[in-house]
Amino acid sequence: MHKPKIAITMGDPAGVGPEICLLALTNPDIYSVCTPIVFGDARILERAAEEIGLEPPEHVIPADEWEKSHELYEKPAVLDVNSMNAEELIPGQVSAQTGQAGYDYILRAIQAAKAGHVDAVTTAPINKEALRAAGIDYPGHTEIFAAETDTTRSCMMLTSEPLTCSFVTVHVGYYEVPSLINTQRILEVIELSHDALRKIKETDPKLVVCGLNPHAGEHGLFGNQEEEKFIIPAIEAARDKGIQIEGPLPPDTAFLNWRRDQTDGFICMYHDQGHIPLKALAFDEAINITLGLPIVRTSVDHGTAIDIAWQGKANPNSLFEAIFLATKLAPKPETEPVSAPANA
Repeated sequence: MHKPKIAITMGDPAGVGPEICLLALTNPDIYSVCTPIVFGDARILERAAEEIGLEPPEHVIPADEWEKSHELYEKPAVLDVNSMNAEELIPGQVSAQTGQAGYDYILRAIQAAKAGHVDAVTTAPINKEALRAAGIDYPGHTEIFAAETDTTRSCMMLTSEPLTCSFVTVHVGYYEVPSLINTQRILEVIELSHDALRKIKETDPKLVVCGLNPHAGEHGLFGNQEEEKFIIPAIEAARDKGIQIEGPLPPDTAFLNWRRDQTDGFICMYHDQGHIPLKALAFDEAINITLGLPIVRTSVDHGTAIDIAWQGKANPNSLFEAIFLATKLAPKPETEPVSAPANA
C-alpha cells in the first residue's frame, strides 16, 4: 500500500521546531500512515535530542543524495539541508541566522513537493522577527508558499474539531484591513474554503461569513458600509454558485455553540477575528492549511515558543495533527505500485 512522503520543515532552529520534529520521527502512529522526512539540520536535531533527552534521528540523508535517490527512502529520516552551524545556535534567541535557516528548509521542501519527490509539506513554526533580521521580506509561511508556487488565489485556513476559519486578510495591521477587502477577494476565500472543506469533511459544507464591523455594520451605522459594498455581494455571488452560506453575521455572536454545531467553516475578515475563538477552543489541535496552492501544505497553529524552546515542554499535538491531515490531503496514486521501493 502506498504511504505518502510528508516533508516536515524544521522551523526556526531556536524555537520548539527541533523537538517536536524529533517526536514526530519516532511516533508510530505517524509512520503507520506516511513516511515523515524532516527537512532541517541533522546536527541541530542531534544536539537538541542530546540536550532534551529524546531519540536522535536514526536515518540522515545528505542533501546531495536526495535528488537522485529520494524514491528509495521509506523510513522516517532527516534531509540534512545543512544551513546553520549547530554549535553557533543559541536556543530561545532570535537571530538572522535562524531566520535564514528556517527559510532554507521551507524552500527546499517546496522544491521537493513541486518536483513530486514528496507528496505534501507540513511546516513547524518560523519566527517572523528572525525572518526580517535575515532580510527575508515575507510575513509568514502562507506568503512564501504562494510566491514560490506562483499562486495567485490563496488563503489561510485554520481547522480543528470544534471550529474552522478562513481569512480574507491575515498578517497586516488593522488600519490596512478595510482597504484590502473587496468582493472578489471575499468570494475567492469562500470558494477556496468550500472546495477544501468538501475534501476534509467529505460533505457539502455550510459556511458563515462574519461582518467586518461591530454588529456586522448594523445597516451602515458602523464603518464605511463594507458589509453592503463588498461582503453581501460576495455572499450573493457564492449562493449563485450553489454554495450553502449565511451572513454577514456579527462577529461577537457568530461563534456561539449552537451556531458552530451547524457550521462547517467561518469566513473571517481579519486575523484575530478567527484566531481568538479558535485558539481558545483548540489551541493544541488546530491545523493551518494554505488553500489554493498546487501542492499540499499544512502547518502547526502556534509560534516558535522561544520561551520554552529546547526544554522538553513543547506539545507536539498540533504538528501531529497537521501531518495526519497532510497525509489525508496528499494526492493518491492512480494505481498501487507492483512492488514497494527498497528501504534505505
